[in-house]
Amino acid sequence: MAWELSDDRPIYLQLMEHIQGDILSGVYPLGGKLPSVRDLAACASVNPNTMQKALSELERSGLLYSQRTSGRFVTEDEQLIQSLQASIAEKEIAEFLKKMERYGLKKEDIIKLIR
Repeated sequence: MAWELSDDRPIYLQLMEHIQGDILSGVYPLGGKLPSVRDLAACASVNPNTMQKALSELERSGLLYSQRTSGRFVTEDEQLIQSLQASIAEKEIAEFLKKMERYGLKKEDIIKLIR
């Protein structure tokens, strides 16, 4: 997935979302090793310090963990991944429903269209 970054939100948040998406979609499997900060920063065309901040925040959330000399790895906690997927899905669905309601559709009509 391409690194599409915009100026409307902090870059490190967008980097976090991108990496999180890669983890949830299996690009980086459970327990898998992430590329180095420099490699990720080069791929995203951002400053390594910005990438470091994003990765540190993902570590703080429990999605990543560090091994002192080996690098960063994706959590092996399947329940955390499933919980995160459900949380993101709920948020996206709620935003979608709000948007469709702004277009005058009722929830029942939206559900019919989806089916």
